[in-house]
Amino acid sequence: MPLTPEAEIAQFLRRLKWAAVALGVLWVIWLLAPVLTPFVLALLLAWLGDPLVDRIERAGRSRNVAVTLVFVLMVLLVVLAMMILVPMIERQIVTLINALPQMRDWFIGTAVPWIEQKTGLELMNWLDPERLIEWIRSHWDQAGGVAKTFFGYLSRSGFAMVTWVVNLALLPILTFYFLRDWDKLVERVAAVIPRKYIGTATGLALESNDVLGAFIRGQFLVMIALGVIYAAGLSLIGLKLGLLIGLIAGLISFIPYLGATTGVVLAVIAALVQAQGFDLKLLIGLGVVFTVGQLMESYVLTPRIVGDKIGLHPVAVIFAVMAGGQLFGFLGMLLALPVAAVANVLLRYAHARYTESELYAGTRAPEIVLASRASEAVVIEVPKDPNQP
Repeated sequence: MPLTPEAEIAQFLRRLKWAAVALGVLWVIWLLAPVLTPFVLALLLAWLGDPLVDRIERAGRSRNVAVTLVFVLMVLLVVLAMMILVPMIERQIVTLINALPQMRDWFIGTAVPWIEQKTGLELMNWLDPERLIEWIRSHWDQAGGVAKTFFGYLSRSGFAMVTWVVNLALLPILTFYFLRDWDKLVERVAAVIPRKYIGTATGLALESNDVLGAFIRGQFLVMIALGVIYAAGLSLIGLKLGLLIGLIAGLISFIPYLGATTGVVLAVIAALVQAQGFDLKLLIGLGVVFTVGQLMESYVLTPRIVGDKIGLHPVAVIFAVMAGGQLFGFLGMLLALPVAAVANVLLRYAHARYTESELYAGTRAPEIVLASRASEAVVIEVPKDPNQP
């Protein structure tokens, strides 16, 4: 039944009101992004731990006991990971610091002459300390402005460091309370949804929960597995900084191809510096390690652990991370992929509604499409029965 003009205007005003509310919420999130980071992290951790809490409750334990057990388990896992990783990373950093003079000599003695030979640029003159001092003297005013900006950045960075320490201290406290009250939070959110849409909202929430579970839990396991593969492989072929580079490549592998690309670039530079030149055997080993890692990710890890429930194209993943970082900083990068996964669920629902709507199907008589050839189609329009309404 078509709507009256008054009903259409009322419907448009309701949609405009909800759009204004959504824009207002985004504006508030943008303003409070630095403050919201520990709360969002705590919510994610509570969401990850809630299924285990529910399982312990079904086994006959109280909610408080179940929450305490799961929270202690989370803390023990974090402590165990730090006890294993921190000494290993510390040794890698010491190795990196000890290799800095060797890197400087390789850069000045090998890399710069090679670049000058290939490009014709005179880079060595710019690395002369006397020329650098003379350039600073001739641009003292600009240097003073740069110094002022630099020290201002340091002061802001100090404040940001204090903020990070406070957020880190708040994280376990917030996680415990969110984990304890998770079911109450879900009930309160469900209570404010109009009863007319509660069925649709519940279905979308369950589907979004499945997608997010497949993404966060699965992608986290894939990141760890890739980090172990890269770190072990690079260490086995004799790369001194292999452990550090492998962990970095694994941790940023949630962005498609970025982890492998970054790992390859860092590993090649480290191999050239370590060998003081072109070591074919070491470079072939690097290629084998990263090729095996990518094949494992594409054909074993991602299909078996993550699956195809997310349905996000790699380009969409890269755009989501970049857009989230640009709009909301670290908080935006943290939420980019979960929000994109939920948005994909909503877009699938909107597409299904659109294909069922009168706008898409229209009121014309149905058509039968007969494929005569791959590039052509014969369309026969079925006349409408005048006796049918």
